[in-house]
Amino acid sequence: MDDNFRSQWIGSDSAHRAAMSAPRLDPAAPLLFVINAGAGALDLEAKQAVIRRALAEYGRKGELLACEPADLGRGATEAAAAAAARGTAVVAVGGDGSLNTVAQAAHAAGCPMGVIPYGTFNYFARTHGIATEPDAAARQLMDASPMPVQVGAINDRIFLVNASLGAYPELLQDREAWKARFGRSRWVAFVAACATLLRAQRRLRLHIETATTVRDVQTLTLFVGNNRLQLQQVGVDPEDTLAGTPGDGSMAALMLRPIGTMSMLGLMLRGAMGRLGDAAGVETFEFRHMVVRPRLATRRKVFVVAFDGEVTRMRAPIDIRVLDKPLYLLQASGAGGRASAPEAAA
Repeated sequence: MDDNFRSQWIGSDSAHRAAMSAPRLDPAAPLLFVINAGAGALDLEAKQAVIRRALAEYGRKGELLACEPADLGRGATEAAAAAAARGTAVVAVGGDGSLNTVAQAAHAAGCPMGVIPYGTFNYFARTHGIATEPDAAARQLMDASPMPVQVGAINDRIFLVNASLGAYPELLQDREAWKARFGRSRWVAFVAACATLLRAQRRLRLHIETATTVRDVQTLTLFVGNNRLQLQQVGVDPEDTLAGTPGDGSMAALMLRPIGTMSMLGLMLRGAMGRLGDAAGVETFEFRHMVVRPRLATRRKVFVVAFDGEVTRMRAPIDIRVLDKPLYLLQASGAGGRASAPEAAA
């Protein structure tokens, strides 16, 4: 392992990120709302009504930009640039995938970002004390302040909740097909996940480098978590081996070893019970910077990857790291890092 690799992770901690200057936020400037018109069960008019009620109640101004999913990236980029120029914030209205798109733009532009969640799981919102009920989340925004939160990067894309290679991206693709057929619910997502994992057979043969280890592995999936709530729900919160915790100073990696069908059923049961970390076929560890390559030079150099529910292809090497530059999230005073007990157990 060379010194350049080591130097890229040393000093990347939450104290360093928190010390950076927060972007300015002019309370008189209109908030810019980027609405995913295709996310969630409620129609566009209902989402706009939620925002307008909160603005009227608090005497704030806002501009509402509705985007179809295909236009969300362009709309978020334009809104974030305008927010940075005006000293205001861009607000993402949608699920975790929509939040990621807006976060990419806000992080690049250097403006604060707010969240009104409409997703199935809403891990990012819940981890940072943002209400999952849209009316309550919209009201929280009205007197919130920008606070630094950790983001990860996989190659040139940031992620808020998780990133992965192998079976998990396939699971996400299958889950979307199941949702289109049977509707959006956590039970549909769970059944789709079971169906995918039971037929998962393709092994990843990977060469992995972190700051402390270099090794070759075989795994069905490499999953990286930047959200402690999600990790805790399935029981794979790793032991603290680095300063900070996943989502606040480090990230967690989970590797699922190739196993048979009956063992896979046992793993899924443990995951549903929040005890996945107890299983013999699962390995977890903490890191700040990890580089992943195909183990053999003759093997494929393009991986199917997922981040925050979005699936794409990336060329190896796959570089995954905690970024020094934080995302500045609008949070109500004292709300950071909290999730309601009923939802955290869901």
